[in-house]
Amino acid sequence: MTAVVPLALPAAPAEVLDVLPDVLAWVVVAAFLATAVLERYDRRRARSVGAVSWVLFGAFWAVLFPKFAFGMKSFVEGALSLLAVPLSVYAGYLLYSGRDSLFLLSRAVGAMGLIYLPFTTIDPARQFLVEAVSYQTHLVIEALGYDPEFTVADENGYKSAFIFTNEAGHSFYTYLVLACTGIGSMSIFGGLIAAVDAPLRRKLRAFGVAVAVIWVLNVVRNVFIAVAFGHQWFQFYVDPIMSVVGYTQPGMVSFFIADRVLSQVLAVVALVGILWLVVRDVPEVLTVVEDVAYIVTGNEYDLRRTVRADGGR
Repeated sequence: MTAVVPLALPAAPAEVLDVLPDVLAWVVVAAFLATAVLERYDRRRARSVGAVSWVLFGAFWAVLFPKFAFGMKSFVEGALSLLAVPLSVYAGYLLYSGRDSLFLLSRAVGAMGLIYLPFTTIDPARQFLVEAVSYQTHLVIEALGYDPEFTVADENGYKSAFIFTNEAGHSFYTYLVLACTGIGSMSIFGGLIAAVDAPLRRKLRAFGVAVAVIWVLNVVRNVFIAVAFGHQWFQFYVDPIMSVVGYTQPGMVSFFIADRVLSQVLAVVALVGILWLVVRDVPEVLTVVEDVAYIVTGNEYDLRRTVRADGGR
């Protein structure tokens, strides 16, 4: 028996429903960047364009929801993408109604897209990033005493695949794709830091810290998922999980628990920790956090005052 699974789903064939998220993503980024330009010259018009941008952003998450929830069988990403739809539309309403602080969050989203999208459309850049992370993942796996075959993945042609074979001759095959590189999280913090008005020295320091921490944690995550799946660490409640998730191979349960449950939940915790590190150098980012908190809860927060009261910078 050979179980085959990507550490994150690769790009699907270029059909309409598969291409739509990429096209819509570029449209959304262009709309947010247009909002940022208009903000300097005509705030009234910028509010209108910004509101449309947020509605398009909501449509983008709505298009991604089936992929996350049913294709990747990721309950965490599926739930977050579904929640993002009404929250994005509400953000557009708030901006149109005069909450001008949301211009900062709009700029941040546009900057995030500029960092992330080139890696989805420029194959040499994508290949370099995937193979660099794969190579480092393999080094750590070997350092831990494991010896999988490290080879080229048939699915994308990159040297990013790991094949673990047990004593019974069963093989468990995983491969890395762009989502396994941490570029998404790096883009989030890069966009936030780029959008705020702060001295360049502090912004560069915060970005360097965020990228370094994300890179290390992401390699650890890849190692954990590959080894946990390759050695079938989490074969618990196999039949119930298979029936709920829809897997046909029992060995996939270890992958599901390692990646879709443990890694993704811990990733949310890690992002909060990284945000704390960034805020130490660039407290201006808290304005964005305050707006997000207001969109989600409906309550106003003064987090910068709270940080100062606690002795933070």
